[in-house]
Amino acid sequence: MQPLKHKRLVITGAASGIGKATSLLAAAEGASVVAVDIAEGVLNTVHEIKAAGGNAIAIHADTSDETAVAAFVERCVEEFGGIDGIYANAGVGGSRKHFSEMTAEDWHQTLSINTVGVFLAIKHAVPHLTRQGSGAILCTASVAGLRANAGGVDYSASKAAVISIVQTMAYQLYGTGVRINAICPGLIETGMTRPAFERARERGTEDRIGQINPTRRAGQPIEIAQMACFLLSDRASYVNGQAIPVDGGLSASLPWVFPKGPGAGA
Repeated sequence: MQPLKHKRLVITGAASGIGKATSLLAAAEGASVVAVDIAEGVLNTVHEIKAAGGNAIAIHADTSDETAVAAFVERCVEEFGGIDGIYANAGVGGSRKHFSEMTAEDWHQTLSINTVGVFLAIKHAVPHLTRQGSGAILCTASVAGLRANAGGVDYSASKAAVISIVQTMAYQLYGTGVRINAICPGLIETGMTRPAFERARERGTEDRIGQINPTRRAGQPIEIAQMACFLLSDRASYVNGQAIPVDGGLSASLPWVFPKGPGAGA
């Protein structure tokens, strides 16, 4: 079964992590993919798709540059004859500084990619989608946009803004046939989070990664990609305006101290 057969999709942040995993899975499920990233790795993503018999093109672009965003949306239309969905996934981890040490430039950098970039993807995809009366928009937010202590203040604010954009745009798109949703990943091993994973492995504490969520582990990009491809497909035809956590249960609870001692968690 190919639930994304004949779908024409733009996926940003496609060089690695969640974006790459989603691009590979979407192509395997039948989609034609415009894989976008500022990093050279986007070429490898498309090479893997084509090697597996899929259809994709790679575009190097800065997703915070409006001219570039307009161009890669148009390229999808020109290359594949239209666009059926866009996944605004590209993002950065923020300044990782204490709030007292942040500068306005730190904030501009984080917001320009994580928030303004999402807005631009929506802005330039919507005219095509509303014209045909169908389509899906998906954005990567974060559990950091839902709860405190999952990221720095600039990163968390940028992702909370993505959630608000999705909720607001669902009503801006009232009656158009276009859906918009967000995924809120928990701790996922990607290029952005890899340093934390590597430090844990060096210290011999890898088994503690993800211990505060009920699944007691971190997630993998493919686990986000599976939700992304569902939301981009017609299987999610009645899912709209939602920010869906995919976090092993992390956001399901108020603060909680995991049990210690013999038989804990049994």
